[in-house]
Amino acid sequence: MDGIISWIDYISGRPDEILETTWDHAKITLIVVVSATVFSVLLGLFVQSRPTLRALSLSLAGIFLTIPSLALFAIFIPIVGIGNEPAIYALFLYAILPILRNTVTGLDSVPSAVVESAKGMGMNTTRQLLQIRIPLAWPVIMAGVRISSLITVGIAAIAVLVGGDGLGTYIQGGLTRLGLPNSLESVWTGTVFTVLLGLVLDLVLATFQRFTTTKGQRL
Repeated sequence: MDGIISWIDYISGRPDEILETTWDHAKITLIVVVSATVFSVLLGLFVQSRPTLRALSLSLAGIFLTIPSLALFAIFIPIVGIGNEPAIYALFLYAILPILRNTVTGLDSVPSAVVESAKGMGMNTTRQLLQIRIPLAWPVIMAGVRISSLITVGIAAIAVLVGGDGLGTYIQGGLTRLGLPNSLESVWTGTVFTVLLGLVLDLVLATFQRFTTTKGQRL
């Protein structure tokens, strides 16, 4: 109980600082998720009907996830320097797989009979894609975006190790001062607000998904 009270006192004494740091963390996440979504959906649309390219792109995206995060962050330092940029590039690579895989899976799940009906109605390929295939695959695609956003929020906490911003500054600051006053409170602040940011972002995306999904597909 004393620890909780101490932590509440810690965060109540620096609300503006915490909000600003949380916003910095959110900006990194949003940049990555938006760019990864555009790239992965377009790539998924291109490779979905091309088995060789599809397998290759999914394999490469999977390989990125096997690279230790700090090592991947460090790879970009000689290219773009320290700060948020190496973190954003590394997080972008991590964010690709869930969205790409779900885009391909969602398009695969569209019933062929529906596509054939659209052809019979005289729809060209572009209209089929925009009016039939993407809307039907949308819930699955958005599930991938939500997973990707949660991964990004969590891994972005170590952006501080390459000079980046975000809530990882509290975690690193607390760990480097472990045993000193407010060290644990600092670690808990970074951890709790990272989790809260992930939950809020997921709620926003879930709401967006609901309002952009056709009524017949809403749960």
